[in-house]
Amino acid sequence: MAGHDALTPEGVAAARGLAAALPDLLVDARRVAGTVAAGWHGRRRAGPGEDFWQFRPFLSGESMRGIDWRRSARDETLYVRERERENAHTVWLWVDLSASMDFRSELAMTSKQNLALTFALALAELLSRAGERVGLVGDAEPTARRDGAEVIAMKLARLGSVDPSHAPTTMRRRDDAVLISDFLGPQAQRDSLFTDLATLESRVHLVEIVDPIEETFPFAGRVDFVDPESGAHLTAGRAEAWRETYLASRADHRQRLVSARRPGWSHTLARTDRPATETLIALCGQLTAPEGGGL
Repeated sequence: MAGHDALTPEGVAAARGLAAALPDLLVDARRVAGTVAAGWHGRRRAGPGEDFWQFRPFLSGESMRGIDWRRSARDETLYVRERERENAHTVWLWVDLSASMDFRSELAMTSKQNLALTFALALAELLSRAGERVGLVGDAEPTARRDGAEVIAMKLARLGSVDPSHAPTTMRRRDDAVLISDFLGPQAQRDSLFTDLATLESRVHLVEIVDPIEETFPFAGRVDFVDPESGAHLTAGRAEAWRETYLASRADHRQRLVSARRPGWSHTLARTDRPATETLIALCGQLTAPEGGGL
């Protein structure tokens, strides 16, 4: 789960590639956000506040002081004017940009990295439209600007992928965190991060990015596998003989992610052969779930 090292030639090249790709990804992210936006209004709740939220029917037994008589007169039904509860929460985003995320098979629509970035920017767009504060892990200041997606894109170009263990140093208690990764890094590092976030009583949303070839292992015959992180090679004489063991290991990996969840946490699977809107809709449902809930 470590990020690129910006001091190495490889890190410099990765940063330049990221900066070049972000404008197009930002356009795509806004299109995705626009598709989802019509049915989502952020995490607004009724409660004390200054801004009007909605009218709702008057309920028998409640105080009549909340009735909006002008609205009620339109169709002879009593309506209560609700105000929006002020929400002080911030959503922090972390996008894994390590070497394994750059993978794209012939079965995929895009690379894992591009899907992760599109998803993060689309979520930033939605959150900023809804008046939420959104921040990038590793950066001290979240933004409440309406152009939050563009702000996050610029910060990504500057910061790249920060070690996610920095998250607790930038978050406040009870903030939300969205971690977007294939989660193929060291398990000990991941477990330590989850423990720190649980201590902050954060609501954490894990978005697991996968390529379809990683889910199906459709290999047969002699295949040379390369570790994108270390460059190590492993040759299989009959790759099909490895399928059952691989898929069992893959299932165990996912079960570890799912079982790591605390109350209010969520896990969402995002495949690179499926539209980003599907994942975004699923995550929006998790973000708007009542506090203390979750799967």
